[in-house]
Amino acid sequence: MADLVQGWSADVDRGPNWLFLRLHGPHGGPAETDVLADEVCHLLRQHMAERLVLEMNDVPLLPSTLIGQLVKLQKRLQTQGGLMRLSGMSDDNQSVLRSTRLDSRFPQYQDREAAVMGRQPCRPR
Repeated sequence: MADLVQGWSADVDRGPNWLFLRLHGPHGGPAETDVLADEVCHLLRQHMAERLVLEMNDVPLLPSTLIGQLVKLQKRLQTQGGLMRLSGMSDDNQSVLRSTRLDSRFPQYQDREAAVMGRQPCRPR
């Protein structure tokens, strides 16, 4: 497990051409969500990866600061020819993205395998 920033950690796994981060957080207390994208980019550089699957199974609530970091991270990856996909989003978090009209920008996949293969994204319930 890697500590990313205060309140956030991730299980890091590497696959062929992909980096998988299973986010954990925010943990009790203050969380420095506003620099999370920078830390994830640092991990991508360390692992020489341009493709990222963020596994969101352990993110209980999708705060607006995290949504902003997802947008920032996606823009950075696209600029560099990379790719980001989300998996394991709860129904509530999918609803949050839908309410911000970002659900089409961040298609969500059931699991890491579906995200890598680009299989049919999850449909909101």
